[in-house]
Amino acid sequence: MAMTVHVDIVSAEGAIHSGQAAMVYATAEMGEVGIAPRHTAFISRLRPGDVRVENEHGEQEHFYVSGGMLEVQPHKVTVLADTAIRARDLDEAAALEAKRRAEDALSGQKAEFEYAKAQAELAEAVAQLRAIEKLRKMKRG
Repeated sequence: MAMTVHVDIVSAEGAIHSGQAAMVYATAEMGEVGIAPRHTAFISRLRPGDVRVENEHGEQEHFYVSGGMLEVQPHKVTVLADTAIRARDLDEAAALEAKRRAEDALSGQKAEFEYAKAQAELAEAVAQLRAIEKLRKMKRG
């Protein structure tokens, strides 16, 4: 039997995933991290992007997180996300519309606060679109 680590992905809306994994990949603040069973403990902020949970058969399940925290213990990985969505449930049209709205807001920005908010919305929309594109490539390949 292959070694596994327990993975929980939780957002403000509730638990989205709980199960065993042979490997977990996430977009942490310092870049992409790969977490195997018995990994050294650490905590990191997550950037908007893809979280991949790989089972012992090499099959991956993809999730989009808008940011949050990653806690790694030798036998458990916890993703506490602001928002978490199964990648297959992402809406490309909605992400494209959010990107367009954020770009429009950036071009017509009136205050520094509005500019920062528009930048954050743009980053989230782009991260969702990247997650959709990664999923498409996985299906083709």
